[in-house]
Amino acid sequence: MNAPLGPLAARIHSALPQTQCTRCGYPDCAGYARAIAEGEAAINQCPPGGAEGIARLSAITSRPVLPLNPANGVEGPRALAVIDENWCIGCTLCLDACPTDAILGSNKLMHTVIEPYCTGCELCIPVCPVDCISLENVTGERTGWQAWSAAKASEALQRYQFHSGQRLSGTLSGRFSPENEAEKPLPGPAGDEARKRAVIEAALARVRSRKT
Repeated sequence: MNAPLGPLAARIHSALPQTQCTRCGYPDCAGYARAIAEGEAAINQCPPGGAEGIARLSAITSRPVLPLNPANGVEGPRALAVIDENWCIGCTLCLDACPTDAILGSNKLMHTVIEPYCTGCELCIPVCPVDCISLENVTGERTGWQAWSAAKASEALQRYQFHSGQRLSGTLSGRFSPENEAEKPLPGPAGDEARKRAVIEAALARVRSRKT
C-alpha cells in the first residue's frame, strides 16, 4: 500500500475532486497530490477540477495560477457513463475499471451504471470490447467544481478507498464466478489476460448465436 500522505499532500488531496480519472498522469488523486507536494508535478493537471481547482491548489501551495495544461485534457461538464444494455455482453471488464464501483453487473449478465456514484472518469470506455458505453452531459454548461461538490468528492473518495481495499485483499476478483475451466483465472498477468480473452470470446459467441 502507499505510504500515508504528508501534511501538505493531504491538504492538496482534500482540494482535488476525487474523480480518480488518471488524466493528471498519476494513478489516482492521492498520487497526484503527493507528486505536487514533492515538487514533481504542476498544479494545472486536473481537468475535472478546472480553473477553480487550480486556484485552490495555488492557494495551498503558494504557486502561481496557471492555465489548465491541454496535454491533460480540457475543463468540461460532468459526464455520466451510460451502458447500452442491448449490446452489453457481460464481460465484467468495466466493473474492475470503475474506481468507485458505480457499475452493477456480473459475468454474462448485462451491466448498468448507478448514476449517483459515477464520477464521469471515463475509465470504463476504453476497456469495453463492444463499445457499448457512452458519456452523457449531466451538468449542462456547469464545468469544473461548478459541476461537482465537496459532498460528492467525499463520497467518491470513500467508494474509491473501499474499491482499492477490495482489490488489494483480492475480493474484487471474487465478483467473477467462473462456470467452467476455460474461464477460471490462471496465475499471474498472463493468466489474467487469457481469462479476459476467454470471457470476451465466449460472450461474443453468445451474442452471435442469439443474432442467428
